[in-house]
Amino acid sequence: MSYSQSNPILPLRTLGKTGLQVPALCVGCAPLGDMPDTFAYSVPEERALETIRAIFKSPITFVDTAASYGDGESERRIGVVLKELGGVPAGYVLASKADRDLKTGDFSGDQMRRSVERSLRLLGLDRLPLLYLHDPEHTTFEAAMAPNGPVEVLQRCKEEGLIEHLGVAGGPIDLMTRFVETDIFEAAISHNRYTLLNTEADPFWDVCQRHGVGAVNAAPYGSGMLAKGPRAYARYEYGEAPKEYVEKAIKFEDACQRYNIPLAAVALQFSLRDPRIHSTVIGMTRPERLDETVKLAQTVIPDELWREIEVIRLS
Repeated sequence: MSYSQSNPILPLRTLGKTGLQVPALCVGCAPLGDMPDTFAYSVPEERALETIRAIFKSPITFVDTAASYGDGESERRIGVVLKELGGVPAGYVLASKADRDLKTGDFSGDQMRRSVERSLRLLGLDRLPLLYLHDPEHTTFEAAMAPNGPVEVLQRCKEEGLIEHLGVAGGPIDLMTRFVETDIFEAAISHNRYTLLNTEADPFWDVCQRHGVGAVNAAPYGSGMLAKGPRAYARYEYGEAPKEYVEKAIKFEDACQRYNIPLAAVALQFSLRDPRIHSTVIGMTRPERLDETVKLAQTVIPDELWREIEVIRLS
């Protein structure tokens, strides 16, 4: 399928105070870093490159990676394709994340600079439009905000023009809220905490809205179970799913089957239909997943099914 950027299938919206124009869907490139310990499957090099080539021809013009995905492997593979293309194609927004040293756990300001510089080198870029402080739960809020610490160094990287906009991406909602409330960050990612099974991030979207922060919801499938189905893939947030999650997901799946609607469409649109969320990140590992995801986003879901889903969700 070919697409016209002048007549996009996915209309663009402004990502909070970044001013960046992004679609409601964002391609997550974590699994393209070949992380079998995290996702329980491998992604060979050539398949990853084919997927990345397809990404940069698709209407999903928002692309997300991180230094920690495969410890640089996701960025390296993206960089291979960007070299073929002569850079990031016009109209696409590529975001990455600055990470601790995965071997030593170093989360210092100096490590943040090393992470940014390595990301730019692997991607073959001079600057990134958006870079997030990643997984700050691996340090403390106080250490992250200290003089010459991670946040201050990333702010300097922004002043130096290495990055255009600074965000924060992580897990614990109370910690993420503290970072957003500093008004330093322009965008924020929460993952696995706003799905059919877990809505812990619900108040976080209100905080982002109050502070004008671009709100990005990652992993609406709970890392795969709500796309592949609980009977086929009983994993949630990169590990074995809790029994109560599996049981509830089976009820969701059975309800969807009665209406002949894919569970993945309902799980995805649960995020897409929330007006507080600017974009939703979905990991993809095959070229055909791009078209499939656009179709899931556009699937018409009957109000009756949404009512059944809500009853199950709140039970």
